[in-house]
Amino acid sequence: MTDRAHPGPTHPRLTVLPVQPGDPPFRILEVDGEMVGRVTSMTDVLYAAQAAGITVHDLDDPDAVRWVGGDKLTWTQH
Repeated sequence: MTDRAHPGPTHPRLTVLPVQPGDPPFRILEVDGEMVGRVTSMTDVLYAAQAAGITVHDLDDPDAVRWVGGDKLTWTQH
C-alpha cells in the first residue's frame, strides 16, 4: 500500500493556455488535459469549470488553475 501525504490530483485540473490571435483574442482551456474550448475572460474560465463540475474558489491558486503565458489578467497579445 502506498502512503501519500496529499491525496488527490498532483496537478491542477484546469490549464489556461497562452493568448491566441482572434477577434476577440482567446485562450484555450483544458480540463483534465482535454481541450474544452476557447475562453475570453476569467468569467468564461469559471463557467467552463462549473460546467465540468469543478469549483474554483481562487483563480490565483496554482493548485486550482495553471496559467500558461500569462495570468488571469492576460487576455491580449503583446
